[in-house]
Amino acid sequence: MKTYDVIVIGGGAAGLSGALALVRSRRSVLVVDDGTPRNAPAEGVHNFLTRDGIPPAELYAIGRQEVAGYGGEFATGTVVAVRRDELFTVQLADGTTYQGRRLLVTTGLTDVLPDVGGLAERWGRDVVHCPYCHGWEIRDQAIGILATTEMALHQAQLFRQLSDKVTLFLHTAPEPTDEQWEQLAARGIAVVHGKVEQLEVENDKLTGVRLEGGKVIPVDALAVQTSLRARADFLADLGLEIVVQESGGLEIGTVVAADPMGTTAVPGVFVAGNVTDARATVVPAAASGLMAAGGINGDLIAEETRLAVAARSS
Repeated sequence: MKTYDVIVIGGGAAGLSGALALVRSRRSVLVVDDGTPRNAPAEGVHNFLTRDGIPPAELYAIGRQEVAGYGGEFATGTVVAVRRDELFTVQLADGTTYQGRRLLVTTGLTDVLPDVGGLAERWGRDVVHCPYCHGWEIRDQAIGILATTEMALHQAQLFRQLSDKVTLFLHTAPEPTDEQWEQLAARGIAVVHGKVEQLEVENDKLTGVRLEGGKVIPVDALAVQTSLRARADFLADLGLEIVVQESGGLEIGTVVAADPMGTTAVPGVFVAGNVTDARATVVPAAASGLMAAGGINGDLIAEETRLAVAARSS
């Protein structure tokens, strides 16, 4: 079995960026990807300088071509287990295994959506989560905010920058504080009590939300807070720690703990992108893949130098 210097698990922006830096440093690299990136439902990637609006699939196809141009290899499949002896053995769902000296895990996150009828079918279209990723596309529309956590108050203010027709649906979130009520009123953000039961759709377009009791409030787009969960179950046998990430004192998701270079508590395992930073959009995810690649290459060089010194002394 061929042994790769690095096996990259996940072929999104972070994984391909890391793979590119590694193959350019003459490392043998295998990228394993199952073809289900988190942003697959989105029409385009935004705030990526020179690539704004590019469809995710096209961006990744360009990245794969660049990595392959330097000798990088690819395998399609879902990683279900990883074990470590002298080397790392990566097992795919179909039973195929690969061996590598180091791992770069860039498998990202899963967005767990609120339990509201019709929400999943509109996800990434007129149901969105990030004003920086999708805000321009829904500017000046009637935007609803489906509140499930206190984060919705911040989200409502962000989308208010893009439209003066913003409605906060309190749904299952806590009642705003007196200060928050004042802020909402000052910015002209409408507030609706009651639980949202179902989305209303006509001609493949979101038209409103239906509350329990049957009342329908018109909206053109709906912003939600998803529960973010690291795609890292396959790392369980390595003992990697999954931790809660917070922003402003509020939980935003679970991630794999690592330092800024992507180094984890398990020697030889590095992480990058959303799997270790739930807040990262495409550009910082790609940057973190590059940083992790530098850490991996340095780690391999240190090992190779030790072995060379030992061989020279024997």
